[in-house]
Amino acid sequence: MNERQQKILTAVIEEYTKTGLPVGSGVLVDKYNFNVSTATLRADMVNLEKEGLLYQPHTSAGRIPTDEGYRFFVEEIMPDRELSKKEQQSLQKELLQLKAQNTRLTRTTAKLLSSLSGYVAISGVPQNNDFSECGLKALLSDVDTEELDDICVLAESLDYIDERCDDLMKELSNGETRIFIGEDNPISKTKNYSMVVSQYEQDGEKGIVALIGPKNMKYEKNKSLIDYVKKLLGGVGILVLLVLV
Repeated sequence: MNERQQKILTAVIEEYTKTGLPVGSGVLVDKYNFNVSTATLRADMVNLEKEGLLYQPHTSAGRIPTDEGYRFFVEEIMPDRELSKKEQQSLQKELLQLKAQNTRLTRTTAKLLSSLSGYVAISGVPQNNDFSECGLKALLSDVDTEELDDICVLAESLDYIDERCDDLMKELSNGETRIFIGEDNPISKTKNYSMVVSQYEQDGEKGIVALIGPKNMKYEKNKSLIDYVKKLLGGVGILVLLVLV
């Protein structure tokens, strides 16, 4: 893949994340400052489709990223990003305020991440089988009819999260943040959702931090959130966080 094709893939993912609509060459020219013709972009997009990185849902439509396209982006293209100082301070302040209400830490974390994302958060300590959930209603209110089967599978997975955590822990070894696309998710084999997850250890106990959400999530932002929350929680306790965004 040449440099322009990498930029095309990145632009398609960015635009699809914003709109949820297939992306055509005209949109790329108008909004992403490509200094080539639409015909050249279409040819590149055809090549990316042949490589399995883009998909054309309809003959006359633009293209959307495939699982392989997302995977290539997060592993080869996506830069690391840290939360801004303002974002870090806000996160710390909210966590301390919730903790001051004498809520147990797993519940505090679930409420915080649910409020930040607007979706579902689950937190817990696997070794102690201590889990909390918050925000499922918000997730269900924003689901297309065609995704209901996936949601049912996902909801069932959350009901048995304490049992499925063992499978997830086996996928994590050195503390780095990993991203599972679609059916790669070791917790829930749902085609429409991805997971950003990391493991850490404190005082001999292992914990994980994860985000689960639609495949067209903002991977860079979510990875930076996971990385910082993992660091922050390392100072206050071992938690499992699964946030559906």
